[in-house]
Amino acid sequence: MTERLEYSQPGDHIEGLHPLSVSRYRLIMRINHWVTAASMLILVVSGLALFTPELYWLSALFGGGQTMRWLHPIIGCVLLVSFFVMFVQLWKLNLPRREDLQWMARIGDLLKGDEDKLPELGKYNAGQKFIFWGMAAMILVMFATGIMIWQQFFPDLVVIPTRRWALLLHSLGAVGVILLFILHVYAAIWTRGTIRAMTHGSVTGGWAYKHHRKWLKELARRDKPKPEE
Repeated sequence: MTERLEYSQPGDHIEGLHPLSVSRYRLIMRINHWVTAASMLILVVSGLALFTPELYWLSALFGGGQTMRWLHPIIGCVLLVSFFVMFVQLWKLNLPRREDLQWMARIGDLLKGDEDKLPELGKYNAGQKFIFWGMAAMILVMFATGIMIWQQFFPDLVVIPTRRWALLLHSLGAVGVILLFILHVYAAIWTRGTIRAMTHGSVTGGWAYKHHRKWLKELARRDKPKPEE
């Protein structure tokens, strides 16, 4: 009987034992992640150019204002699809658990580097889950309001007062996305060994044991050779 997975995905597995190496993200997931990240960066830069005349010079990176104005909503659709693919694969692993409350209660120990005092975690900690669900919410807001202000294809979708409110919410959502994006990048750099997961697909056994012990233990049980019947 196949073991029910609580903290890992089917593609996660222990790659080698000497030294211990653990596969965290398959190639398709890594490509999906970088497409999402690239789309986000393009949207942030082009959005800033559209937001204020002081930053309009950024439009030169896209071949001018007209090209950028056409490209921005198209890339927004790419981001929605890319993130949706990621969401379908990861939402269950990002559901809140009891240990997440314990992790947040000991956030001070994390910042001081005393991670031995933190609870054992699955594939994601509470901070990563916060970013995941925050991004999901902000992307939905950005897409819905973006459709309302996309006059090239939906000129009569909403009345002008509604479009103005949509533009305000779109701008506020953009601020939220930028803050979450900065937090995500900072956390990845601050926690050594994390970026390797999205570049090489694997992490060291020591990294997995230190940061996501329940995830590692589940993989060890699942990959343990079964006795022949």
